[in-house]
Amino acid sequence: MIKSMTGFASGKGALGPHSWSWELRSVNGKGLDMRLRVPDWLTGLEAALRSDLSGAVGRGNVTLSLRVTREESATELQLNASAMQAALAALAQTETMAAAQGLALTPSRASDLLGLKGMMDAGNEDDDPAPLVAQLRTEFKGLLADFLTMRQTEGQALADILNAQLDQIATLTDQAAALAEQRRDEMAQNLRDNLARVLDNAQGADPDRVAQELALIAVKADITEEIDRLAAHVTTARALLAQDGPVGRKLDFLTQEFNREANTLCSKSQNAELTSVGLELKAVIDQMREQVQNVE
Repeated sequence: MIKSMTGFASGKGALGPHSWSWELRSVNGKGLDMRLRVPDWLTGLEAALRSDLSGAVGRGNVTLSLRVTREESATELQLNASAMQAALAALAQTETMAAAQGLALTPSRASDLLGLKGMMDAGNEDDDPAPLVAQLRTEFKGLLADFLTMRQTEGQALADILNAQLDQIATLTDQAAALAEQRRDEMAQNLRDNLARVLDNAQGADPDRVAQELALIAVKADITEEIDRLAAHVTTARALLAQDGPVGRKLDFLTQEFNREANTLCSKSQNAELTSVGLELKAVIDQMREQVQNVE
């Protein structure tokens, strides 16, 4: 079953002090163009998400945004023991040197030491992004599944529209064939009349050559091949709509072929009713081509 290139999914999650929000969306495009906005410090995450997306999506302009925030109030500070030892040793040495000079220093307070740069560290458990990356990769699978479900749902709606348009094309093709059959006797009689008129008014004209020219005109006005090709294109389009995988480019090419046959039919019609059917065909084909632009 075909898929639409239009899709959207969003989600939220949290792990420890971190929380995040996702947005995954896509619109139609000639090929597959992926744009990911993922924090750089989440090592390896962007490459993994890009791989998951490219394996699931064949065509479209896809944008993935991930925003990660940290709740600072939840951070547990820990004393940097080595830094404290160094500070105390330096303080003792300073007091000894001051006493040797007969100087009295103001007693130091614990808050003075704790306020020194590097004295308090955030816990090491959050320094490693691997657990967060693993959780994000797991949750992305659900986000991607929702995204693909929407594209499939949109694809089903597109398939229904396209099949209905193919029904119209098939009906109009049958009408054109019937009108062509009805005008066959009329065209034959017109050719006989034209042949007689030419022979009566052109002395020395070669009757065989004149007959050949008129027969050539008749062949050029015959739309049997256009009718047959239109019917074949309808069959091919239905088969493509029933396939799995990206078929949008093939359908786009096929609509161009549909349009070419409809144009030729109109140019050969020489009949008001047949021309009207040809114009209706062109209108439906144009509508179909607009819908095909959204097929993956």
